[in-house]
Amino acid sequence: MDIKSITRRIENDGSIIGEDTAKKSALFLPLIYKNNTWSLLLEIRAAELKRQPGDICFPGGRSEKIDGSMRETAVRETIEELGIRKEAIQVIGQMGTCIATSELFLYPFVGVIESDEPLKPNPDEVQEVFTIPLPWLMKQIPEKHSLNFTVDKHSEFPFERIVAGKRYPFRNLQISEPFYEYKGKTIWGLTARILEHFVFLMNHRMFD
Repeated sequence: MDIKSITRRIENDGSIIGEDTAKKSALFLPLIYKNNTWSLLLEIRAAELKRQPGDICFPGGRSEKIDGSMRETAVRETIEELGIRKEAIQVIGQMGTCIATSELFLYPFVGVIESDEPLKPNPDEVQEVFTIPLPWLMKQIPEKHSLNFTVDKHSEFPFERIVAGKRYPFRNLQISEPFYEYKGKTIWGLTARILEHFVFLMNHRMFD
């Protein structure tokens, strides 16, 4: 193998390392035209769910074998959670991939739900839905709060195989979490991160 063949194999590599083995979920950011303006729809997760009960999120979920693409995952999950017709959904674009962790990748899509489409949220998954007007959202700067994570020295990690072992100067992980507050509802975590990026794209593009 010569340098030219090595170059051909690595040039223009647009892949994300770890994406092939990570769990994948797709999200849908639904836009609805109501009260003479565009609004973004969000869900409050059912209180009975095992994972993140009561949290605010976008429609979405894990990719399944029946899905031909992450876009299809986003649409299918939205149909199942909001009880709407596929024909009432128009996907208008895909945002950047969100690497939640090295084991979970999120693929956010943005689209439109027909304003006259009746919503019938699945009570097993959705406690409530609400909308946020884009003119209000575009003016918001989220609060930022930090979370610190440290290495568990009592874990089964093979410390003895690395230089300095448990005395190795591991860097503590600090995550800055955005928080939005809308009419008494707190949006945080991955949902807030994706929402913040959506707001950035909207405000940035307005000056193009």
